[in-house]
Amino acid sequence: MEYTYAVLLLHKLGKEVSEENIKKVLVAAGMHADESKVKSLIASLKGVDIAKELEHASLVAAAPAGGAHHAEKKEEKPKEEKKAAAAEGLSALFGWSLFIF
Repeated sequence: MEYTYAVLLLHKLGKEVSEENIKKVLVAAGMHADESKVKSLIASLKGVDIAKELEHASLVAAAPAGGAHHAEKKEEKPKEEKKAAAAEGLSALFGWSLFIF
């Protein structure tokens, strides 16, 4: 997840998302940057519009679960569904599961 956070931080700051910059962020945070993970991440981001994917992830996470009648029937499940929707949106951000790293 730290690798994903590094990408998001670089994107937020308007910096280039590159192998070198990801390594710098990870080292600054006190981590050892695994070369193969960084290369894999950069390869999986090729052609991805991070801003567009973040917008889509935000929309998925903010989407209503259903009408009031629907919410009354499933009081315990909306929390699970909300977490799943957010995770699904974030995994779509990079085209892979966030739990790989």
